[in-house]
Amino acid sequence: MQAEELIEPLDDKFHISADAVNSDERVNVLNHSNTFAIFDRWGNIYPQGKMVQGIYHEGTRFINRLVLAINGKKPLLLSSAIKEENDILAVDLTNPFLETCNILDNTIHISRNQFIRESAYYEEIACIFYGEKECSFELTLSFDGDFKDLFEIRGIQRQVDVNKVIRDDHDNCCKLQYEGLDGIKRQTSIYFTSEADYTLKGNQARFSIKLSPNKPVVIRYCIHFIVGDRPKSTTSYLEAKKSIQSELNNSRSVFATILTSNEQFNHWIKRSQVDLLSLLAQTQQGKYPYAGVPWYNTPFGRDGLITAIQTLWLAPEISRDVLLFLARNQATELIPEKDAEPGKILHEARTGEMANTGEVPFKQYYGTIDATPLFVMLAGMYYERTADLEFIKKIWANIKDAVKWIDEYGDLDGDGFVEYKHKAKNGLTNQGWKDSFDSIMYEDGHLAEPAIALCEVQGYVYSAKCYAGKLAKVFVEEDLSKQLLEDAETLKKNFNAKFWDDELSCFVLALDGQKRPCRVISSNAGHCLFTQIADEDKAKKLADVLLGSDMFSGWGIRTLSANEERYNPMSYHNGSIWPHDNALIAYGLSLYGFQDHVLKIMKAIFEASLFIELQRMPELYCGFNRKAGIGPTDYPVACSPQAWSVAVVFMLLQACLRIDINVLTKTITFDRPLLPEYLEKFHISDLTLNSSNCNLTINRLPNDVGFNLLQKPEDWQVIIKK
Repeated sequence: MQAEELIEPLDDKFHISADAVNSDERVNVLNHSNTFAIFDRWGNIYPQGKMVQGIYHEGTRFINRLVLAINGKKPLLLSSAIKEENDILAVDLTNPFLETCNILDNTIHISRNQFIRESAYYEEIACIFYGEKECSFELTLSFDGDFKDLFEIRGIQRQVDVNKVIRDDHDNCCKLQYEGLDGIKRQTSIYFTSEADYTLKGNQARFSIKLSPNKPVVIRYCIHFIVGDRPKSTTSYLEAKKSIQSELNNSRSVFATILTSNEQFNHWIKRSQVDLLSLLAQTQQGKYPYAGVPWYNTPFGRDGLITAIQTLWLAPEISRDVLLFLARNQATELIPEKDAEPGKILHEARTGEMANTGEVPFKQYYGTIDATPLFVMLAGMYYERTADLEFIKKIWANIKDAVKWIDEYGDLDGDGFVEYKHKAKNGLTNQGWKDSFDSIMYEDGHLAEPAIALCEVQGYVYSAKCYAGKLAKVFVEEDLSKQLLEDAETLKKNFNAKFWDDELSCFVLALDGQKRPCRVISSNAGHCLFTQIADEDKAKKLADVLLGSDMFSGWGIRTLSANEERYNPMSYHNGSIWPHDNALIAYGLSLYGFQDHVLKIMKAIFEASLFIELQRMPELYCGFNRKAGIGPTDYPVACSPQAWSVAVVFMLLQACLRIDINVLTKTITFDRPLLPEYLEKFHISDLTLNSSNCNLTINRLPNDVGFNLLQKPEDWQVIIKK
């Protein structure tokens, strides 16, 4: 088959085009809960190019222009960076030569400190003069808002006429107002406090600056984002800045503390932690990890569940809140246009105008095949990690409804495997984690025909039934427990018989609607190790295939083998590298004892992080082979930060240490752990064990590790298997 025969029209209506952003721009990203901002390196926002820059709140761009000028000129950039705690964008600027007032270049320092908190944006601009005499000049801040829906920014053309933005100026405040077609009023309110005289006219604030040598003049302003009739914030810049540190201190208590002998690795851990904390949005059920900035800054079921699994061993509170949120948003009705069925777990929820009007189906959308078994898995894992029976009681009915969905709605043809075939006319075609329209194919490259039974989903279902069976026993539902455990064993036997391909030494990607195998080698098969549905004899063969040169690029395991017809290292799902995918596979390899494979993956991902700005692990990067001296190739529209990507470091460490924390048996088990050569020492403190903590240090030895137990509860055991 010739490659051109595989080309289909780009009919994936929710595909994010690779040119959705300007690839030649370096941007700075701030995010906090429901709000995020994308600036250029000057701290500005320009309504030009692909126009992804802006300040967004609840799926809508409230600000699309924010430009600082000095005497009408663009300041010169000295530097800009996101601070270590991921809280403030610090920008240092200076002046060009200002001929009208005869001010030499590089004599005025302009600093911008920008941050986001509680549905608002805050900025402080400080000017200081290093000349000999007084000087005067004008600073201008131009701003505007277009209230575009995020899906418009992604490239979806609206077929309706929208209302105009209305501006209302006051002495120290400008308001931009927009009433959406969903009937919701959205408002931007900009308030100024300044040590310099200023005027506010149109969409511009003009500041008359007079500077004496070495005496700064400070301007502060805040932009509040108001949706509907919610009360607007009255928090000032100084009040908001004071709250940052206390919020960070409270958030840090979510995680155990990890410190290693490698400063670069420590920076990766810290960056990952603060990025994940920035994505934890407050909901009525607690904090939920939003999927990623910019395209997915909203609750996703699958992403939240996998992020919770990755962090469960050292931050169980995240798992609790994820489970409660998804339980409260579980489908209770059969609604085809939402792909909703009783017991099914949420795929995503959106609050923007286009979701509210139904122009996109994602207001409350359930088109995911794997979130439901992952929900049951996480519940069982959380119970073993915490013994929080009171909480499990609260969601036990939800767990049983999820299991019921697996059997009644997930298994479309009654063959024991779980399949998907989308029902929503405007919904997602593919509903596994690789949800691109072209991600499931046969060996000849043609797209698979539904209904699709993905290999990894069968593993999730197997693990879900194992955990649900154990929980049923806890609740003395013996018949249910027995049935679930028997179903799990039957599924494992049938799966290994039907999905394994001896010639490939790999589980096939999927079975189609006619039960024909999709005989391609993909990373999906690696998830079958994570769930332990793979037979032992097959696991070793699969492990070697996953680390073969066609799958392992040097920067991680590709999503699709380089030998497959649809392989493209620049694609979203057909040859790229996803860090979370690698972490799940590494953890699965550790469960079967393949620690050399684990260390190889961990080293690749860690070394990739050293080439990535801020060491912030993105959603994905391209799958090109590793070349000496240069890092992985960026994927142009990858989310960053992305929750399940920044969380990979924690699961990779768990895979290395082979640590299992079981509050039911009051044991911490290390099963033949290994540390890589770049981690000579590993210290963990404040590891939560219900009401107590554990502190310990692990030292790397030749082909072994040594332990120094500093603190543990008296009734707990630390078991080290060698």
